[in-house]
Amino acid sequence: MTNLQKEDFSKWYLQTIQKADLMDYSPVRGCIVFKADGYELWEHIQEDFNKWLRTQDIRNVYFPMLIPKHFLEKEEEHVEGFAPELPWLTRVGDEDLEEPYALRPTSETLIGDAFANWINSYRDLPYEINQWANVFRWEKKTMPFLRTSEFLWQEGHTAHESEEDARVRTMSALEAYADMCENTLAIPVYRGQKTPSERFAGAVDTYSVEAMMRDGKAVQAGTSHYLGQNFAKAFDIKFLNRNNEHEHVYTTSWGSSTRLIGSLIMVHGDEQGLVLPPKVAPTQVILIPVGPWQKQPEILDRLRELKASLTEKGLRVRIDETDNTPGFKFNEWELKGAPLRVEFGPRDLENNQAVLKMRDLDDKESVSLDGIEDHIVEQLDVMQKRLLESARKRYAENEHTDIDTLDELKAHIEKSKEAGETPGFVLIGWDGTEETEAKIKEETGFTTRNIPFNPPMEKTVDIVTGKPAKHTVWIARAY
Repeated sequence: MTNLQKEDFSKWYLQTIQKADLMDYSPVRGCIVFKADGYELWEHIQEDFNKWLRTQDIRNVYFPMLIPKHFLEKEEEHVEGFAPELPWLTRVGDEDLEEPYALRPTSETLIGDAFANWINSYRDLPYEINQWANVFRWEKKTMPFLRTSEFLWQEGHTAHESEEDARVRTMSALEAYADMCENTLAIPVYRGQKTPSERFAGAVDTYSVEAMMRDGKAVQAGTSHYLGQNFAKAFDIKFLNRNNEHEHVYTTSWGSSTRLIGSLIMVHGDEQGLVLPPKVAPTQVILIPVGPWQKQPEILDRLRELKASLTEKGLRVRIDETDNTPGFKFNEWELKGAPLRVEFGPRDLENNQAVLKMRDLDDKESVSLDGIEDHIVEQLDVMQKRLLESARKRYAENEHTDIDTLDELKAHIEKSKEAGETPGFVLIGWDGTEETEAKIKEETGFTTRNIPFNPPMEKTVDIVTGKPAKHTVWIARAY
């Protein structure tokens, strides 16, 4: 895989996720099988986000995956936005259904109907729930984890008394995604508002956190939508307010998905394979006996003791007792992205030490077995922070704020291509019209990512027309 990451990033990605045993292809077009390590990554993401949900007193629920057609038709813009990607169930056995059912693309309509039945008074508000579920969007072009016809996600849905309350929840959910990305997945993100053309179908405002992959392309890592009263009016979600009058609630929805797994791999992976942040790695510490260890049972006994003591500290630890050569094992666990490797053989037993190798560093270190558990915990914490800082540095190297015209953007793209480099993220001025947004996409393949809350600088001139800019926007090519 030498240089493959730079020469053909998509090929590197596809080879890596299969060799690392994260997934397999399914006989169903555009769908994948999550193998144990791949699914465990998702489980750790779930565990982390559920912690935040509990701090907000938001509980998990589950709704059916089939949505009646007339539900989707109640919110016109919503169904129009999803229509090209909707798979339909129209027949059961030998009989046609009286009404077709869509496989869930998202659940605003189904939950809107439930909220209309469950919410009666201001005393019922806020009403806030979350769902972990599978979702179907029949994508034409797929990429495992990043874009598949069926994927896994969480979707939060809330109803509030006022616009102010709903907007507070919209932004708190967005910040929860940013915190999870940065502090759990070690993925820096750009927080901002989506342009109208990129807004969620039926929303008043959509906000996103965007991540930059190693090849400079963007992945939308999470979105939060202020829906206003659009869905409330479509589904007649009313409540008796404090003045004893009926009015429609204000709703939000927000979601993140298994594309976070793809982002994790593309942000941190290297030519040897996965590099997993310790907080989500299925195997945080791999213990490998080396030398003629089969002849000295004490070696394996000591590793089992170490595993037990590390497990007591809450770490996920495995011992590789296979009869493969040490070199094979080292490469295998590098490929799988295990954050920390412990090598232990006859000489180490004699010297009361072990050799530690961090996945993201070249050098090894010899550490005394006395207190090694605390040292391992500390090194995993240091690695977690190091991965985030390393990614931030890489982001900064691939951000471009000095491009002010479409010709300059094209020249930048061409120059990057010739140099074998990524064009990265570009900060531009935008006049706010869909026409200029469409022209940028048509001529460069770049799309607007978001209007950042805190841009590194303000742009005053539209990149296409030269007219005064209404917004400063990040643009990039995206998965």
